[in-house]
Amino acid sequence: MSFSFTNPEPDHDSRSFSFTGSDPADIDRQLQTIADMATEILRRVEDVRRQINT
Repeated sequence: MSFSFTNPEPDHDSRSFSFTGSDPADIDRQLQTIADMATEILRRVEDVRRQINT
């Protein structure tokens, strides 16, 4: 799998990166893993913010 930026000045309305590889299912699995990790990071950030504010 490879990752590349497709727009050096990204905006919120278009993708600024692409993933390519020989197995689309493998790319999907890896992207899902990244999404799951991001969700967990955001959950932990919220936990820390809640602790700081109490």
